[in-house]
Amino acid sequence: MKKVLTLLLLIFASTAFAHDLNYERVIARTWHKQHDGRELHGTFFMHKADRVYLQDAQGAVFTVYFNDLSAADQAFVQAKDNQIARLNSFNTSVSNPEVAQSVPYGKYAFVFCLLLLAGLLAMRFLEKQSLRYVLPVLGFGVMTLLYSFSGKPLHMLQAANDPIAMDSAFAPFRPNVHTFWDATYFHVESRGIPATHEMMVGISNHGWQQQVPIPQCYMDTNSWSIPLNPVMAASPIPVDSVHFTRGAIAIAVNGVPIFNVHTNTGVDSYLDGQLDIYGGHCGRADDYHYHTAPLSLYSYTSAHLPIAYGLDGFAVYGSIEPDGSAMQTLDANHGHLGTNGVYHYHGTATAPYMIAAMAGEVTEDATHQLIPQPAAHPVRPSLTPLNGALITACTPNANNNGYNLTYTLNGVTDSVVYSWTNNGQYAFNFYVNGVLTTNNYNGFTQCTVPLTPVGITPENSVATELNIYPNPVTKTLYLKGAAGLVRIYSIDGKQVFMSNATVQTIDVSRFDRGLYMLSVENEKGRVTKKFIVQ
Repeated sequence: MKKVLTLLLLIFASTAFAHDLNYERVIARTWHKQHDGRELHGTFFMHKADRVYLQDAQGAVFTVYFNDLSAADQAFVQAKDNQIARLNSFNTSVSNPEVAQSVPYGKYAFVFCLLLLAGLLAMRFLEKQSLRYVLPVLGFGVMTLLYSFSGKPLHMLQAANDPIAMDSAFAPFRPNVHTFWDATYFHVESRGIPATHEMMVGISNHGWQQQVPIPQCYMDTNSWSIPLNPVMAASPIPVDSVHFTRGAIAIAVNGVPIFNVHTNTGVDSYLDGQLDIYGGHCGRADDYHYHTAPLSLYSYTSAHLPIAYGLDGFAVYGSIEPDGSAMQTLDANHGHLGTNGVYHYHGTATAPYMIAAMAGEVTEDATHQLIPQPAAHPVRPSLTPLNGALITACTPNANNNGYNLTYTLNGVTDSVVYSWTNNGQYAFNFYVNGVLTTNNYNGFTQCTVPLTPVGITPENSVATELNIYPNPVTKTLYLKGAAGLVRIYSIDGKQVFMSNATVQTIDVSRFDRGLYMLSVENEKGRVTKKFIVQ
């Protein structure tokens, strides 16, 4: 009996601290459409609304309706959705690192009590000879638990983004950006073109691959998605020449994506002369994007607001902390915890410029792209680098449906003059040593950013007309003044009420206690007001 008890104690002490590790690779697969039996080949990209986005071997993204897939494929997509949901799920919002550590204590306390009981039983029933082997094992278990109680692992930290506060960061750059949110993501719609500075000027050396800026349609299900509930990663993935070499890692508050500063050859694109004076250039899809922190945006926004958000959900500031103080010491990710316990990055004029590693939990696909994120759509084949060219100007044409880009090469000034029509026809005129070459392409139809302002706009007419009371409220909330589309969001961004009809009273008795945001939107604009349910 004593030998059996000894064996059980040893097994218990060893299994109490065992962990299972499971890694899943994103791989290409064959998809089956249940209605017509057709097969599709591609890598899972993302699932939004009723569509599944797939990526073929050439990197092109195409969609298929979720309900049109076979049952097995639907189960695969659902598993991916659950994986992403786990990355962005949270149990509570914390503002203090000390508070975050209370989450696992109940589990550890239970194990601690069992270990203590096992130790008492061992001392009561085992011989001294056996105790020589059992007590060290139990002691190791107790020490490990005590460390778990006192340690402060950053990956336990979770903090919910306030969508209203996030919206205020994008507000200075409307109408070129439009924002909305759901329970999981804060979405940003834009055309990816900056309105506050010229593009491409200053690209030199062998940096220009003859791409030119074409507005993209980052709209609707192809919008930028920022997690509302970011979670610190246990092992941050570095932003280097291996990881995240495709696609964006952040979105600037003017709606322009921000890519890894490293090229896929490991070169610093800024030092190599591949970027314009604002840290941007165009990709193979003629999509404009930054590769460094867009610090120039602080000429148009407050120094206390972010200039970007990482696609892991954490904000990017400049040389000023959110509270107005000077930038504190940065960690290996190029960020740190703020005084409120919430993590954020900082942009600097020197390497690594913005994000050195993704501090938040993210998903990187097999092509080294962070997902989910929207896709740019090329309208022409990519060209080769024009070594020695220096871009001197890139100005919009009079009709605002194209650009005139000029450059110098070997002392000669040449240009690319291009435009598009409302039905998606693109014309490119290349002037090389005075000789004109014209190419025409069929592409996507240009889109427009929704003009309805979103967020807190206390100066507009909707705000002056709308009044809500009582506040705090326990049962019935009264609305007086403005009419329109009414939505109510919980503090974590989840929509809990919506009505297209004119409402004067809302029953909030079934709402959980806490802070809520009520928004009213009509032809005059949109306003959001906060209220408390007691």
